[in-house]
Amino acid sequence: MATTAENFGKSGRVDDALSGTPRAQALDRWIFVFMAGSFLLYTMLGFVPDSLGKIAAVEAGQRPPFPLILHVHAVLMGSFLLLLFAQTWLMATGQRARHMHLGKLGMVLAPTLVIVGFILIPTNYHLLRDFAAAAPAALQQRAQQSISIWENIMLLQIRIGILFSLFMVIGLRARLRDSGLHKRMMIIAVAMAMPASIDRIQWLPHTMPGNPLTVDIYTMLALSPMVVWDVLRNRYIHRAYWIWAVTYLPLAILVHRLWDTPWWHSTARQIMGA
Repeated sequence: MATTAENFGKSGRVDDALSGTPRAQALDRWIFVFMAGSFLLYTMLGFVPDSLGKIAAVEAGQRPPFPLILHVHAVLMGSFLLLLFAQTWLMATGQRARHMHLGKLGMVLAPTLVIVGFILIPTNYHLLRDFAAAAPAALQQRAQQSISIWENIMLLQIRIGILFSLFMVIGLRARLRDSGLHKRMMIIAVAMAMPASIDRIQWLPHTMPGNPLTVDIYTMLALSPMVVWDVLRNRYIHRAYWIWAVTYLPLAILVHRLWDTPWWHSTARQIMGA
C-alpha cells in the first residue's frame, strides 16, 4: 500500500492511497457524493417539519415571527449544501476543471455564511426576549424556559461557527497541494453544522435540551460512513480525522462543562447585552 509520502508527485500534490486504481473510480470517489447527499437528507428531514410547525406557532402567536436574517441564513446554508453536493459529483465524474471553477463560489459563500450565522445568534436571542416580555401571563413561563434553552444552544452555535470556519480554512488551503485532506476537511466542516438539522428530527431519540450528548453522538454518526470507509479501504486513519479529534474534543468537553450552569447563563446574558 502506498503511503502519503509515496503519493507526492512532482507537482507537490498529495493523492489518496488508492488513487489510480479501478476501485478509486467507484466507492473511493462516490463516498464523498454519498456524504454530501446525506447532509441534504438530514436537512430536509429536520427543517421541513420543524419549519412548518414553527410557522403554525407564529400564526398562533406562540412564538415571534422569523427575522429576515434567518431567511438569509437558510438560503445561504441551502446553497452551500447544494454546492457541496455538486462539487463532489463533479469530482466523482471526472470534471475537475468545473469543480475548481465552481469552488470560487464556495470561497465566497463560506465566510458569508459564518458572518450571517454570528449575526443570527443575537438577533434570535433578542427577539425571543422581547417576545417573552410582551407575552401573556399564560405563556410567560414557557417563554422564559425558551430563553434559558437558547442560552445553552448558544454554546453549540458558537462551537459550530468556530469549527466550521477552522475546518473550511484548512480544507481550502489544502485544495491545490493535498486533495485527500481538502475533500475530507470540506465534509468534516459541513458535518459540524449538521446538529442544527439532526436535532430537529423528532423521531430520533434526543438528550436535548437537558444535555448535548446526542449532539456529539449524531455528529460522529453523520461522519462515520466516510471514516469507516477510510479505515477499511486505506487501512490507516487519515490526518484529517486527527485534526478533527484534537479540535472537536476539547470544545465538546467545554460545552458539556458549561451547559446549563448559572455562570454560563449569566455570561450569555452579558454577551448578548441583556
